[in-house]
Amino acid sequence: MTKITEHRNLKSKDIDSLSTEAALRVFNAEDQTVAAAVAEMIPVIATVVDECAERMREGGRLVYVGAGTSGRLGILDASEIPPTFGVEPGRVIGVIAGGANAIVSASEGAEDDASAAVKDLNSVALDDIDTVVCISASGDTPYVAAAAEFARNIGCYTAAVTCSSDGRLNELADSSVCVEVGPEVIAGSTRLKAGTAQKMVLNMISTMVMVKLGYTTGNLMTNLSASNAKLRARAVRLLTTECGLSDADSERLISDCGGDLRTAIVSARSGADLATSRDALKESGGVIEKALDILRSGE
Repeated sequence: MTKITEHRNLKSKDIDSLSTEAALRVFNAEDQTVAAAVAEMIPVIATVVDECAERMREGGRLVYVGAGTSGRLGILDASEIPPTFGVEPGRVIGVIAGGANAIVSASEGAEDDASAAVKDLNSVALDDIDTVVCISASGDTPYVAAAAEFARNIGCYTAAVTCSSDGRLNELADSSVCVEVGPEVIAGSTRLKAGTAQKMVLNMISTMVMVKLGYTTGNLMTNLSASNAKLRARAVRLLTTECGLSDADSERLISDCGGDLRTAIVSARSGADLATSRDALKESGGVIEKALDILRSGE
C-alpha cells in the first residue's frame, strides 16, 4: 500500500499552471493544517517530555536519530540547545545516516543501511539511561527502525516521530508521535509539511525538557551564554529584568562573568561573589533556583 506521504495532493495538482501568488496560497493553506495535526499528539509529546526529563536528571542524554531531512532536523535541534539553555555539548545530540557529510550533502542511500545505525549508536556510547527519539516521515526508514530496535533492546526510552500511521517505527518505539499531515504539496516531498511537523515536535520536546530541568526562569532564557552581540544585549535585558540592575551595572556584571548570565543572576540575587556563585551553580547542575537555595542554606 502506498504511504500517505507519497499520495498526490489534489489541492495542488495544478500548481504548475497557477500564478505564483495563487500557488503560494495553496502552499500556505496546506501548511496551516500542520499545527492542528501536531496538537492532536500533545498528550503523547507530554509523555516523551516527562520520560526524557526524568532520565536527563539522572545523567541521561537526548539522542535524535534520523536520515535525510529528518536527520538534519535532529542535528539542527541538538545544536541549538547548548547556546540557548547553557547545557554542556553532548547532553543533546543528533545521529544522522551517512554521518557528518550527510548534513550538508544529500546521502539518501544511507537510509537503507540498517547495520550502520547500530554502529553509529555504539560510536556515541548509547546507554540505557538515554532517551532516543527516532525521526522518519514514512515510519519505515530502515536505518531509523534499526536504531529504535537497538535502543529499546538495551533499555533506552524510545520515541518515534512519524507522519504515517502504518509505519513500522510506530510499533518499535515506546511512544509514537504520529503527526498525519497528509499528502504533500509536491507529492512525496516530505521536507515540506512532514518536515515542518517534525520540527515543531522536536522544538516542543527539547524546549519543554529544558524547562522541566530548570534551565529557564519562567519563560526567560536565563541560562544563555552571551557569545555574540545579540545574545549579550539579551543577557543585559534579562539581568536588568530579573535583578533590577541598571543597564550599565548589568553590562559590567555580564562582562565580569565572561558572558555567563547564570553566574551574573546568582551573584546579583544572592550577593555572593562570582567564584562562590559559580560553585553553587556547578553543585546545582546549572539550575539557578537550586544554586540560590544552596547559597541560602549555607548562610
